[in-house]
Amino acid sequence: MAIVARKVVLESVSDASGMAKLIDEGVFDADQVIAVVGKTEGNGGVNDFTRILADQAFRKVLLDRGSRPVEEIAEIPMVWSGGTDGVLTPHATVFARNDETGPESESRLAVGFAMSEQILPEDIGRPAMVEKVAAGVKKAMAEAGITDPAEVHYVQTKTPLLTMETINDARSRGETVWTEEPLESMNLSNGTTALGIAVALGEIGMPTAEAIGHDTSLFSSVASCSSGVELDRAQIVLVGNAPGAGGDLRIGHSVMDDALDFEGVYEAIRSAGLDLPERARAEDLGGKLINVFLKCEADPTAKVRGRRQVSLDDSDVHHHRHIKGAVGGVVAAAVGDTAVFVSVAALHQGPSGGGPVAAIVDVG
Repeated sequence: MAIVARKVVLESVSDASGMAKLIDEGVFDADQVIAVVGKTEGNGGVNDFTRILADQAFRKVLLDRGSRPVEEIAEIPMVWSGGTDGVLTPHATVFARNDETGPESESRLAVGFAMSEQILPEDIGRPAMVEKVAAGVKKAMAEAGITDPAEVHYVQTKTPLLTMETINDARSRGETVWTEEPLESMNLSNGTTALGIAVALGEIGMPTAEAIGHDTSLFSSVASCSSGVELDRAQIVLVGNAPGAGGDLRIGHSVMDDALDFEGVYEAIRSAGLDLPERARAEDLGGKLINVFLKCEADPTAKVRGRRQVSLDDSDVHHHRHIKGAVGGVVAAAVGDTAVFVSVAALHQGPSGGGPVAAIVDVG
């Protein structure tokens, strides 16, 4: 069945009027919405409650304008990444599925979603979490109707991180945790999840416990992982192309090799099926780009193209804020839009110091 995807701006922390307008205009029905991936304006940290506020607002619109019960709406995957540093704009990409189909000769956008088994505090950063995420990714592929892993171009996840409450829970059961620093566990949860995605899609073999969080040569080129306090399982939104899916949308992916690699963004757009000149500019997109989704990180060598960087030594502003604002500016300039999905904590997601990029385009 065909996927419809539209980007809407959040005009305030709990604003879902953009999605409500699309429903009222008949772009899709409330009951056809299957997933939301968005950026909110909080601090992007453990205590970023703007994610919860946005989640509540979007689910309320679906409840008020649709016929699905509240229990079913609660299961719709909504992945919110906090932090719109620099020029980034709070926004959401809404995915809906209608009854249209297309010819088998054409591959079009397909979306699948799944929830993993419960991820315990002691699983985070360890092979048990890799295995649980990998099993969930395979379920999401089947739900999307995608049989070829090469046709998977973007896997957005939300997983639990460690808080003092869950750390103490593990202790009370005689278990240990990988780290007792909640903020450090955000990066760790993201990285472990990315390895689970890579295993499921055949990008790498099953990593050893020692490799998790340390061997940065192991990564997924399609993983975009986020973590928070909102859930205790891996919430998985998998996006790719499938024959006969119908609609006018396609997705592709590439990687940014470093924070300045805007050509990686254009390569992802080309991969999705949009022809661009060799030296592309934002004007060449012709309104065909739905959105781009990428991960980034401060280069652990503290250098970008040989030039020294100081964000990792900054005790006033966390390096996540530095790199998100910087890469957000690069990507916004490349596509001519500040409402782009840029997320940090890219451990095991794309090459070290860079990150994966996915792009959805209209090829109709």
